[in-house]
Amino acid sequence: MASVASQKQGEHTKENMRSHIGLPALEISAAFPQATPATVFPSMACDYYQFDDLLSSEESSLRKNVRKVMEKEIAPIMAEYWEKAEFPFHVIPKLAALNVAGGTIQGYGCPGLSITASAVAIAEIARVDASCSTFVLVHSSLAMLTIGLCGSEAQKQKYLPSLARFSAVACWALTEPDYGSDASSLSTTATKVNGGWLLEGQKRWIGNSTFADVLVIFARNTSTNQINGFIVKKGSPGLSATKIENKIGLRIVQNGDIVLKKVFVPDEDRLPGVNSFQDTSKVLAVSRVMVAWQPIGISMGVFDMCHRYLKERKQFGAPLAAFQINQLKLSRMLGNIQAMLLVGWRLCKLYESGKMTSGQASLGKAWTSKTARETVSLGRELLGGNGILADFLVAKAFCDLEPIFSYEGTYDINSLVTGREITGIASFKPAVLGKVSRL
Repeated sequence: MASVASQKQGEHTKENMRSHIGLPALEISAAFPQATPATVFPSMACDYYQFDDLLSSEESSLRKNVRKVMEKEIAPIMAEYWEKAEFPFHVIPKLAALNVAGGTIQGYGCPGLSITASAVAIAEIARVDASCSTFVLVHSSLAMLTIGLCGSEAQKQKYLPSLARFSAVACWALTEPDYGSDASSLSTTATKVNGGWLLEGQKRWIGNSTFADVLVIFARNTSTNQINGFIVKKGSPGLSATKIENKIGLRIVQNGDIVLKKVFVPDEDRLPGVNSFQDTSKVLAVSRVMVAWQPIGISMGVFDMCHRYLKERKQFGAPLAAFQINQLKLSRMLGNIQAMLLVGWRLCKLYESGKMTSGQASLGKAWTSKTARETVSLGRELLGGNGILADFLVAKAFCDLEPIFSYEGTYDINSLVTGREITGIASFKPAVLGKVSRL
């Protein structure tokens, strides 16, 4: 009897579990009707010092167009794809229509923008979704720019037009499992053979790599021991790219591990302008400016979201915006954003006048990413429990900012680049130990 009763109890328990497991979640607007989620993106409220006054009419027009497209096309889907860690390939034509791929490159179907226009566009994309801004930045400000600055005329004509249209997608592979900040020591090799080169090695953290049609790969020439650049096509024998799983930030970006096993690259796809690691610096100088604008855009989006949320959400019979401490935090966030905008703008102007140094670019990237961390943390506090939901943008932005804080030079490495420039002393490696001190 006890056995029969136990069996019936078990069946009842299973049936009860079936009735609860798998119930769909409530729509966020039904579960929390007091505040609007980020699928309906808030209007801009963070441009307190009227930044548009510093832009040309063309730059301002581009800024508004990118903002409009991002709010309409990307905002409604970003949380869904971020949660799934999948890339929304159907939005690539929308991003292509922005006409920003290729940035400052003149000709070959590229827009020939000022670096200010390119930077402002990246910020507007990042304001809505940081992953999309990284996708565009890797494709345009790293891969395309390397071909534009270091490629032959034939390579520019062959690759840039399709990349500018986004009918092909590119990635840029420098980082390796053993060499991140110390990228100049990379170990992937390029060996000269009849008619071309054989590439052997491994790359890691390469954005867009799992679906890129064109891969810009850096490898060490086994004859000269110098770093060379190569254009590798998708599907080349010996080439594989697999997705890095379990990221907590930039989840829409498809970062990958690239393995090269005797991948043949014909002579015509060796980049003639990359003959040492120093040749990558002219690309990194521009991309570092672009990356400096990503934290600016992220902070702008977080502020705009918090500004709307605090006016909609009520507690103790009043909107959260009515409480002094919340106004204090909003003001602090707003001040950070104005400062970041002005630093980013000045960096662009230094570049356009030919005065920008690598130390200035590094300081800009290090400082904006650090300041954005504080800004987004304040936003996380302001949203309370909803500050951990991707539906209200801030939690997603909080996570997305972390990889940006590290890539294109960590905060510490960029600070050391600036430190080397202002002191004349490089301090990247531990000092060689001298005599043992008698103390």
